[in-house]
Amino acid sequence: MKKIALIGSGGSGKSTLATELGNKLNINVFHLDQLLWNPNWAATSYEEQRQIQNELLSESSWIIDGNYNRTMDIRLEAADTIIFLDISRYICVSRVFKRKLKYHNRTRPDMREGCIEKFDLKFLKWVWDYPKTKKPNVLNKLNQLKKEKEIIILKTPKEIKQFLQNV
Repeated sequence: MKKIALIGSGGSGKSTLATELGNKLNINVFHLDQLLWNPNWAATSYEEQRQIQNELLSESSWIIDGNYNRTMDIRLEAADTIIFLDISRYICVSRVFKRKLKYHNRTRPDMREGCIEKFDLKFLKWVWDYPKTKKPNVLNKLNQLKKEKEIIILKTPKEIKQFLQNV
């Protein structure tokens, strides 16, 4: 595990796992939310997203957390290990609410400075709908890559904790 792509719904625990795994393996962690948003939640262009990620992928080792479906294939192809956090929508939505309360009017550590945590119905709907709208495509991609990549699917917080203990 030297090049790890970490994907999953919002609120699934990607950034937390990435940070803990990075500390344990002594690998640089890159949070796409921190790199692909500009202050005041201004999105970077598709071209900038590709350029930023291609620069990250040239490193000898990395952990990159984030979805960004339009550019996900870049990371999945470059990774030797793909971790998919397939966590229940109820847990994910609950965590999004907790995160909102914890970082109210502040920027989360895994976000770009100037992106103040906010309550966003569109994002909540995305998290709730993730199992229906995004997960089937993710599982299809993972199925296509399973012969050439290490694919790890973690479905519960307990499985994530056990995975970290065994790394």
